[in-house]
Amino acid sequence: MTERELLQSGLERLVPNYCPQVVDKLCGFSELLIEKNKVMNLTAITDPCEIVTRHFLDCAALASYIPDSARVLDVGTGAGFPGMPLAILTAGEFTLLDALRKRTDFLNDCIVALALPNAVAVHARAEDFAKEHRAGFDVATSRAVAELNVLCELALPMLKVGGVFYAMKAVDCDEEISRAENAIRTLGGAPAEVIDYTVPHTDLTRRIVKIVKYEQTPEKYPRRFKKIESNPL
Repeated sequence: MTERELLQSGLERLVPNYCPQVVDKLCGFSELLIEKNKVMNLTAITDPCEIVTRHFLDCAALASYIPDSARVLDVGTGAGFPGMPLAILTAGEFTLLDALRKRTDFLNDCIVALALPNAVAVHARAEDFAKEHRAGFDVATSRAVAELNVLCELALPMLKVGGVFYAMKAVDCDEEISRAENAIRTLGGAPAEVIDYTVPHTDLTRRIVKIVKYEQTPEKYPRRFKKIESNPL
């Protein structure tokens, strides 16, 4: 199958009502990513078909969980995952947060090139960004960023009560979820739920860890990142 055929087939399974134009935008993002990767380390995956399966279709597994017009924060977006594919596939309003300016500059260039009115990349550390955006988002996402207990302290303070944090993880993360139970409880989250899925056109099984925020996070969180790392909840 070609890159485009893989996308179309995979999206039919994951996002049945997808707009055909999103295939063009995702292919365009793939081209921009591959070209930029020649001078900047964005991804170890450079084959266009593998970018489709291991990046785009993996991220697309979250698309059905993003409500229309939801304010979505992608914590530690890196090369734009899962935020960029989700911004292309859904009507959510996305903030792609990363601590490395080179990445956010690249993503903002892509946002302009792909004409994505519902996304912006922001250069900031999550714990600093939280000072002015506390309880400002309906949904938070992350993919392959950090341990779940650390991610929860960065993401949950920025969710509204009733908001949801979706952490994309490997399927064998049961111990990591157990280690995060205290953090989730302390930060106002309900016990984690897990959603396992298989990425189309692969034998890769992945997991979405879903955490609903049911009460306000105490004001002292998030702490400085060094403190979070050295003494996780």
